[in-house]
Amino acid sequence: MKYDYREAMKLSNQLCFPLYAAARNVTGLYTPYLKELGLTYTQYIVFLVLWEKDGITVGEICEKLMLDNGAVSPLLKKMEQAGYITRTRSSEDDRVVLISLTKEGKDLQKKAKDVPAKVAGCVDLPPEKAKMLYTLLYELLDNQKTKNT
Repeated sequence: MKYDYREAMKLSNQLCFPLYAAARNVTGLYTPYLKELGLTYTQYIVFLVLWEKDGITVGEICEKLMLDNGAVSPLLKKMEQAGYITRTRSSEDDRVVLISLTKEGKDLQKKAKDVPAKVAGCVDLPPEKAKMLYTLLYELLDNQKTKNT
């Protein structure tokens, strides 16, 4: 069978498009709940990382979120200005910046505690299919990470 670039160039044949559209749709579900807290989705996922493990480096946050320093640093500056975190240079290596939650940042977790359940209620997939999708997406991410190293 001969390769048909016209068929390959159809939007309906691109794996990237449904991933992109689904990601936008799902992250958009967070918007009304996060708006009440004064947060963007990206700030929220930074908080998720910090609520799991406080006092970590910017590099660790970037690695966990699969984002580069250029995307994370401006968020951290805004979060610091809002009084949610502190940024401190490591005493061992001044190139390393440690991020720690303030009392306000820790207290925000209680205010955001219902967000995952509210969003899960908006995702129209049976639990077993949601788990399957989660597994497949992490498999894809892990494969890409392995390929790029």
